[in-house]
Amino acid sequence: MTLHNTQFGRQGEEIALDYLLKNKFEILVRNYRSKFGEIDIVAQKENKIYFVEVKTRANLDKGMPYEAVDSHKKYQMKKAATYFLLENDYQKFKFTLSVISILFNNSGDFDLRFFENIY
Repeated sequence: MTLHNTQFGRQGEEIALDYLLKNKFEILVRNYRSKFGEIDIVAQKENKIYFVEVKTRANLDKGMPYEAVDSHKKYQMKKAATYFLLENDYQKFKFTLSVISILFNNSGDFDLRFFENIY
């Protein structure tokens, strides 16, 4: 990943974080890493833990951002999420795998879509 792509991805994560906070989510962890994979944001709202993958794109050359979360990525997210729940004593919580998809346009505005349950 190039430096530009890394910075672009971080910008998307900041936008996603702002969205979650404005919608009353409590952020538990950012960039959670385990031997099973990485999850961009782990958040809680009410009695549910959200494992959020953030996908950001500047154009549609490779499709919509959320389309990058394929079955293999979902599988990795589920394993990492399960590990997080066990490691942090959240076994009694419901959880969901989610995607925040951010697509920028030429004017610098963006379209954000939140897919709450992708699995």
